[in-house]
Amino acid sequence: MEFIWILCAFLCGLGVKVLNMPPLIGFLAAGFLLNFLGIEASSSLDTLANVGITLMLFCIGLKLHVKDLLKSEIWAGTLSHKALWSIIIASCLLFFTALNLPYFSDLDFKTALIIGFALSFSSTVCVIKLLEEAGEMKTRHGQIALGVLVMQDIVAVIFLVLATGKIPTIWALGLFGLLLVRPILYRLLDKVGHGEMLPLAGLFLAFGGYELFYAVGVKGDLGALILGILLASHSKASELNKALMNFKDVFLIGFFLSIGFTALPTLAMLGMSMILSLFLIIKFALFFIIFTRLKLRGRTAFLTALSMSNYSEFGLIVAALSVDSGWLSKEWLVILALSVSISFIVTSILYKNAHELYLRHKETIKHVELADCLDEDHFIQPKDVRILVVGLGRVGRGAFESLRQTLGNQVAGMDADRVRITSMAKEGDNVFFGDGEDADLWEKLDTREIELVLLALPTIKDSSNITMQLRKAGYSKQIAAIARYQDEREELLAADIDNVFNFYTEAGTGFAEESLQLIGLSSTAASEQQAT
Repeated sequence: MEFIWILCAFLCGLGVKVLNMPPLIGFLAAGFLLNFLGIEASSSLDTLANVGITLMLFCIGLKLHVKDLLKSEIWAGTLSHKALWSIIIASCLLFFTALNLPYFSDLDFKTALIIGFALSFSSTVCVIKLLEEAGEMKTRHGQIALGVLVMQDIVAVIFLVLATGKIPTIWALGLFGLLLVRPILYRLLDKVGHGEMLPLAGLFLAFGGYELFYAVGVKGDLGALILGILLASHSKASELNKALMNFKDVFLIGFFLSIGFTALPTLAMLGMSMILSLFLIIKFALFFIIFTRLKLRGRTAFLTALSMSNYSEFGLIVAALSVDSGWLSKEWLVILALSVSISFIVTSILYKNAHELYLRHKETIKHVELADCLDEDHFIQPKDVRILVVGLGRVGRGAFESLRQTLGNQVAGMDADRVRITSMAKEGDNVFFGDGEDADLWEKLDTREIELVLLALPTIKDSSNITMQLRKAGYSKQIAAIARYQDEREELLAADIDNVFNFYTEAGTGFAEESLQLIGLSSTAASEQQAT
């Protein structure tokens, strides 16, 4: 990567972060700025972008379970949205054609339908970045969004086969044999350990899957996704995902920069892309209505629809194929590239405030949902609980197990990762599924007997939001949370949290306390001996 790319991406990313907006907006701006300055993109930028997308799809696979794709809210939601959206948008575009607007005058129904289809996809890159930054990949709405994105990828593969005429070779049938190879892949991960070999194994598997599928005439990115799905049940799946996180994020910067290098727009093109961006309102409304009709709760439907309300980089692939086939003028490639960029910015800003938007319009949203929601969305009321641990990752689960040794089933755990909850429940743990940032949950949960709530969550924003919702729901007893740094600790204390545990500085104290017990001493007894 050339230094000028790094410099521009860093300055623009830092600039928007100072303004409290997602850095990806700055990376998009950096691409257009570099293009405006006359700096040409080399093939290495496209390589970086492709590497980032491949790693991202592999990481998505590590968090996905095939049975989720068979749920009606996933496959029916995806297909019905695509069909309705394509027809609605094609009709709107033909209306603009009748008005003789620039670039619309030459459209017929076929080309209008192609543009509508191209814009029906949501951006995997944008959605995943938003969910990761919000710590919501394992939540109910995060898992639904992931499932819809995967279904869209399957539709994309089918489209590319039909559009390009490149039918996979007969050897593609051998890909089903990967199911037989999975035990070997599991043993491979067991052998690599936890050091530098683990991320290297991840890179090998991600790009190995890409090359394998590409070699038999199937979209290579789908291979990375499938390999990830095959490994999703392995005990190291989460660790492998974390090991690849930084690699993926750095390479994806190349993707955001590459969008800006598509072409420089004219004012007329910018105007047309702004018009297309207004259709995002229709995209959100259509997703929301479809999801609620499929019996999702209003909040789940709202958050999923908001995260999916953007245009996809795949739209540019569809546009490029259409331009090569003579169906669209080359100006449409620029218009769609601008529309994709604008949609990223809009979704990033709106989703950052998604929970506040839901609280503001909660009554209206709940009025739309069906009375009989899906079984997965029913709340569970824990009984005879004195302490509730919210978040059962490494720190939360450690706290939960330690407290359980003293208080037994008077300690309950709650987590938004249904797979984790199912696994712990099978072991006899007193746990239940719930999204801590769900205001509806705290309103319906009876917390009168709960004396202490422990928030073991990955971000201080999550802890602050949950505390606010707990207090609004009438909870007045003790709340404790974890922090990594001193400034985070101070911010959490200011958010009406009673105690904040800094596990970087205080973990040593806990380690020393438990170690003293090995020789029959406590820290208090050791101090008394020292004094005498």
